[in-house]
Amino acid sequence: MKTVFIAISAFMILACNTVDQGNTAQGDNNFGNVAAPASIQYNVLNVYPHDTTSYTQGLMVHNGQLYEGTGGSPEYSHYKSWVGKVDLQSGKVTGKVPLENQYFGEGITVLGDKLYQLTWTSKKGFIYDLATMKKIQEFPLKTEGWGITTDSTNLIVSDGSSNLYYLNPTDFSTIKILGVNDNNGPVNNLNELEFINGYIYANKYQSNYILKIDPSNGQVVGRADMGGLLEKYAKENAKEDKYNNGEGVLNGIAYDAASGKIYITGKLWPKLFEITLQ
Repeated sequence: MKTVFIAISAFMILACNTVDQGNTAQGDNNFGNVAAPASIQYNVLNVYPHDTTSYTQGLMVHNGQLYEGTGGSPEYSHYKSWVGKVDLQSGKVTGKVPLENQYFGEGITVLGDKLYQLTWTSKKGFIYDLATMKKIQEFPLKTEGWGITTDSTNLIVSDGSSNLYYLNPTDFSTIKILGVNDNNGPVNNLNELEFINGYIYANKYQSNYILKIDPSNGQVVGRADMGGLLEKYAKENAKEDKYNNGEGVLNGIAYDAASGKIYITGKLWPKLFEITLQ
C-alpha cells in the first residue's frame, strides 16, 4: 500500500534532498569507488509463531521483551494499527494499545524508559511510558514515518527514500541526514530499522533484503537475502496470494542486546525467526 508513494517520494528526495532546516544528506556520493555490498549469510536457530493478522511495521526487543507495532487505517480497514508486547513462544499479543483510526502505525523503538512509534503520513509520532504502555506525548515528523531505531543517543528514522534522519529525542530537530548508497548509487525504500553492534540494519521494502549500513558514511557494506524463508518453514502459507502480490513482505528486525539474538518476520507472516547473521 505504500507502493503508490514510492516513485513520487524517490523523485522528490533525489530532486532536493533537503529538509526545512536546510540540512543536506551526508554520504559518499562517489559511487564508482564504493565496493559492492558483501553477501551476508544467515542461519535459522529457532522458529516461532507469528500472528497472521499483524501487518508488521516495527519489531524490537527490550530487556528480553518482544514488542511489535502494526499498521492499518479506515482506508485499509482489514488491518489494525496498534503497539504491544508479544509472547515469543506463543506469538500472542498482550497489552495491545490501539491507535486512533486515522493513524497508520509504523516503526517502533525504545530509548530510555520510553517507546517511540511513528505514523505513516500523519507527520506525527507517539511516545509511550514503557512501564505502563500509556501514551504520554506526541512529536512532529517532517517526513513520512517508516522505520525507526536508535544509536542510544539519537532517534534514526527512515521515510522510504534513501535517506536516514537523525533526530534529537528532546526537541525532535533534525541533527543530520545520512544518505545511503551502494556501488550503484542511492538505495531507496529503506524501511524497518535496527541498530546492531555499531551498524544500521534496514529492510528494503518490497524485497527480500536486509541491508547492513555503515553509519559513518551511509555505505551499504553488506546484504542478506532472506528469500525462501516462508517456502522452507511455512510452505502452505507461502502459496497464499498475499505472500506473492507484494503485500506480505519481509519487514521487522529486532535485536536483543543482552543475549545477542536477532529476530525477523514479515507483514502477515505466520512465523517469526531467530537468526544469526555472519
